[in-house]
Amino acid sequence: MKIQLKRIDNDYHFELKNERGHVTYIDSKAEVGGHDLAPSPMEYVLMGVAGCSAIDVISILKKQRQEITDYRAEVDGTRVAIDGAKPFKEISVTVFLEGEIAPEKAKRAAQLSFEKYCSVSKTLEPTATIIYKVVVNNEEV
Repeated sequence: MKIQLKRIDNDYHFELKNERGHVTYIDSKAEVGGHDLAPSPMEYVLMGVAGCSAIDVISILKKQRQEITDYRAEVDGTRVAIDGAKPFKEISVTVFLEGEIAPEKAKRAAQLSFEKYCSVSKTLEPTATIIYKVVVNNEEV
């Protein structure tokens, strides 16, 4: 896996491209000298957690023939200052599912994702605690 980064302006706005040619952008907030034209690198980390777990959960539930009509997630990260850096200390994820889905299957799919399959979560695991909850058809399971 390889990513190329190219600086766009004289500050912190960058273009990133993967090996397949997909392009995205990174910037920093105005209060730290950026122009806030794109998500920050740490916001992309949270997006990675959301996206990775979504792929896992949906894949697991599809294999179990569950009918998903809607999938959303909210991810919140708490950071802590350590030697000048501010890594995530805790990441909480709420998965919202709608459809013909057995609640126990949704809960198990999330458990498998966050505790076994999601490479992003597993990468962060040594330094950040990831907690999650699952809501199926507006009911927490």
